[in-house]
Amino acid sequence: MLSEQIYFPIPEATFGTGLGFGEPNWYAIHTMARHEKRVTTYLQEERVFAFLPVIQESHRWSDRQSRVEVPLFSCYVFVRIVPTTENRVRVLQTPGVLGFVGSKRQGTPIAEQEIENLRTAVRGKAPLQTHPFVNTGKRVRIRGGSLDGVEGIIQCEGDDLSLVLSIQLLRRSVSIRVEGYDVELV
Repeated sequence: MLSEQIYFPIPEATFGTGLGFGEPNWYAIHTMARHEKRVTTYLQEERVFAFLPVIQESHRWSDRQSRVEVPLFSCYVFVRIVPTTENRVRVLQTPGVLGFVGSKRQGTPIAEQEIENLRTAVRGKAPLQTHPFVNTGKRVRIRGGSLDGVEGIIQCEGDDLSLVLSIQLLRRSVSIRVEGYDVELV
């Protein structure tokens, strides 16, 4: 089971409103271990657009078993901001944030398509699984269904046909089983 924690304190059509002038970009921020949800809540209070994809996992303790939401990429939260000094400082002053991911810890923008692919998969409730990082192979696009437009690298292992979505900056990937979906080469 997959869900997402994504906060829309500002209407999606006006990402840049209140954050400064210019074009907003996606950035990954590194958080303290097991602070991703708390950081996302703090960012929401600061009116920063944050995206935290989470998956449902079964955890067993000695006395019980429970389903818990865990971040898809531990220790990372995605934010969409206009890259000004003021906005970076606002994010960096958030309790639990260690810094931006990228060159000189200033943050490197993440390609819009990479984040949009992940958001579409989460919204479509696709069963995502963590996967070893992949950045080479045949690129395909899903046509139709809840995953329409999602692009990734196709991989076959036996009878299992999967689409691998990668976040290049983090060198992390997730896979989606695409049996029954119509795919086309990009």
